[in-house]
Amino acid sequence: MEFDEWEPLYTEILADFGFDRSEDEKSARILSDLLGGSAGTLADLRGIISGKAVAVCGNAPSLASDLQSIGQDQIIIAADGATTVLLEKGMVPDVIVTDLDGTIDDIVSASKKGSFVVVHAHGDNIPAVRSVVPRLERARVLGTTQSEPSNNIRNFGGFSDGDRCVFLAKTFHARSIALFGFDYDDPDVGEIKRKKLVWAKRLIEEYL
Repeated sequence: MEFDEWEPLYTEILADFGFDRSEDEKSARILSDLLGGSAGTLADLRGIISGKAVAVCGNAPSLASDLQSIGQDQIIIAADGATTVLLEKGMVPDVIVTDLDGTIDDIVSASKKGSFVVVHAHGDNIPAVRSVVPRLERARVLGTTQSEPSNNIRNFGGFSDGDRCVFLAKTFHARSIALFGFDYDDPDVGEIKRKKLVWAKRLIEEYL
């Protein structure tokens, strides 16, 4: 998705949640500086995803039981906290899409085991960006933003970790995309998370 198509949705999200666009942009600049010229590349992601069957793993409680349905030919894109569940089952995700609010030690461990990590910068995670990115295998990290992309920071569309996984898979022309561990109606989440799930459902259903 090009930014001019994404921006109206982003503006709507900002209004819905009361987020500050300037803070998103600040976080993206910090991430850009941390990655410098040593980050992973679009070609790296294209090589992992293009033409492949993709299993996108969300972090709903059903994920652990859903994993048995993932085929051996599918590559795994994990949404943040899903990484922990996958590692517990002995599965290292091919790609992790994260805004760094999952279990950081598990994300770092997966990075060292070969996962490509797509780190998302937004206004609420600046401290995590500063502290976690230096711990990752820098040559297999790509930075993203929900605001306007620049330099080495990309925007593939999407808002929450789960739907950004889907947008990423579509951007790099996955042969197919299957969802595991997604529950848009989880009754055990708080108000903000519930609103994010509403947005995730809308974005995935409109653009998958």
